[in-house]
Formats: sequence, C-alpha cells, structure tokens
Amino acid sequence: MYQIKTFNAIAQAGLDKFTDKYQINQDDNADGYLIRSVDLHKHEFPANLKVIARAGAGFNNIPLDRATESGIAVFNTAGSNANAVKELVIAMLVAASRNLFAAAAYSAQNSGADISLRAEKDKTKFNGEELTGKTLAVIGVGHVGSLVANAANALGMKVIGYDPYLSSDAAWRISTSIKRAQSLDEALENADFVTVHVPKNEETTGMIGDDQLAVMKDDAVLLNFARGGIVNNKAAVTALDNHHLKNYMTDFGDDILLNRDDVVITPHIGGSTEEAEINGATQAASKIVQYLETGNIEGSVNLPNLTVPMNSPFRITIIHKNIPNMVGQIATSLANMGINIESMSNAAKEKVAYTVIDVNHLNENQEDKLTDNLAGIDSVFKVRVIGSPEPK
Repeated sequence: MYQIKTFNAIAQAGLDKFTDKYQINQDDNADGYLIRSVDLHKHEFPANLKVIARAGAGFNNIPLDRATESGIAVFNTAGSNANAVKELVIAMLVAASRNLFAAAAYSAQNSGADISLRAEKDKTKFNGEELTGKTLAVIGVGHVGSLVANAANALGMKVIGYDPYLSSDAAWRISTSIKRAQSLDEALENADFVTVHVPKNEETTGMIGDDQLAVMKDDAVLLNFARGGIVNNKAAVTALDNHHLKNYMTDFGDDILLNRDDVVITPHIGGSTEEAEINGATQAASKIVQYLETGNIEGSVNLPNLTVPMNSPFRITIIHKNIPNMVGQIATSLANMGINIESMSNAAKEKVAYTVIDVNHLNENQEDKLTDNLAGIDSVFKVRVIGSPEPK
C-alpha cells in the first residue's frame, strides 16, 4: 500500500487517479507528496519519501538539491495551466489597448441623472487603439509563450518571439508567420507590447531591467505573468516615472508598485481556473503513480528522463551521482550475489544519474542484502525495489 500526503487543496479529479493501492493522508511517513504552493524549503522529508509532484508549472517552493540528495524524484506539471495564463494575458492586452481599467474606474465614480451626457462628453479621454497591426514581443515561447504568440497572431498582431533555448517541440507549436528575434534587444526595440514567459532562475531574474527598458519604445506596455522577479520592478517604476513606459501589468504584487494609475496588479491568478487546477492535479497524480509503480521517469525537474518497459517481475532503481564507474559498481554488486540482470538502462542529467535494472528472480533475503550493498556504494542516493520478492 502506497501512502500519499497532500498539501493545499487538490482537485478531486487528481485524487481519483489513485487506486486502492493508495491511501491518502493516512500516514505522515509518505511515499509521495502531492502539492501546490506549500513551501517545503524548511520541511523535513520523511525517510520513506520517494516522489514529490507539484500541481503547477513552477517548483521554486521545493528544495531541489536536498530532494535529489535524499533520492526523491521531483515533478511539476508544465503546461497544465498554460491556457489559463494565455487567456489572462490576452485579456490584459485588450484591457491595456482600450484603457478598460481607467474607463471602468471613471464610470464607477460617476452617477446621477446626467451621467449619460457626461459620459458621452468625457469618453474620448479613454479612446484606445486596436491590437490588429500592433507588435507584440513574446519573451520565452515555451508552453505559455507559444500559446500567447499564436493567439496574438490570430488577432492580427505582428508577433516577434525571443527564446535562446527554443526547443524543437516548441518551434513546432509556433505559427510560421511569427518572427524569431536573434537577441533580446531585437525583440524589444519595436514592440508596442512586451510579455515575458520564461522560468525564474539565476539567468532570468532581473531579465528585464534598466538596460532592456531603455531599448523599448516610450509608449510600450510591459506584462509579466510568468514569475515575480523576472522584471526588475524598481527599474519599471523608474521607466514609468520618466514616461519611458506607458503601463506595467503584472500578476505579482510589490510595495513599490502600489497606488499607481499606470500599474495593474492581479493577485497571482494567472493559472487560477477550475480547468487548470484539474489539469495540474490529474497530471501530478499520474506522474506519482507512474514513478511509484514502474520507476519510469518522464518530465522530472531533477532527474533524467528514462522510460523502460517493465517485462520482468522485479525492478531495481538507483539514484546516484553522475560519475565514472557507478554502473560498473552496481553491476558488480548484483553479480557478486548471483543475481542475473535481464536488462539495464542508465541516463544522466547534469550531476545526477538514474539506473534501472530488471531481474527475473529476487527473494526477500536477497532484496534486503542487495539494497544494503547498493546503498553502501559511495555516491548512491537511494535504492528502490519494485515488485514483491519471493519468500526467503
């Protein structure tokens, strides 16, 4: 019986992915965590924990290095809320171009018998522009960025994308009419609207700062619905004060942005739709089930992809450092115990590697001894046996 612990509210559709092989929130020494926004950086992982899956794209709330060293596979659900974020960004583009927030605030503060006459007189101050023909720079064309680029293109906008890490899969998702910039400055310099859709890491933190804002047009609108910190908010405020930026719209609050007519802040609602929550929960649960029951890895953020058909009754998985002679030591350990390897696969991701070994025969005594022997190899993080060994 596998034990699953949930944090935050998880959509029922996700919980329904777990069969009668699983118990939910019955034991703190869980095999798997299913989480959303809980911060695990100060959390003590139980010894039995094997997998953490986040129902969402970001994973800044998970201490990846500590999880890896504890032999815990970490998954996110990249793309599960992509459509939700795309729709909000498109809504913000429309709102910015048509001055909708200012117009709504004006109407909310005016009442009386002559409101129609005054509104007819004053409405010209809210005249906007149409998106058709305007240029949108999309910085990062992954799951969300590609959807935004294609939607804006369908609205008749001229779209230019910039992503130095553009994968072949992402390239297939983008309309051929969308121009690809060779540099960030090239994407920014002629854009009427700029929207960022990159993950937050050391390289992208502060990606849009003073130098980048200086390249942009004075009447440009900047949107950040990716992650807080990708745009340097202090630099954005300076650009707004100097009339070198028309508006800034973001999903991430900051004291420096408060009480400004030229800033619109939403309370981190980019991925907050019922559909996105269901998508994230079901994908996260499916990743947990696949990893616990087969050891196969697809889309982990800290371990390499490795998917191998399980054609033998027993599978041994080892998470270890990516250094020379690890596979040799592992194979030797099995050979010394007289265990025949039916198949063996290995993959690496930067400093960590993952080895999967299938065997036809394994009894309880062998399992205990083999697990101890493999775990005793220097640089091995975790050893796991999948399948029910034969009695001693």
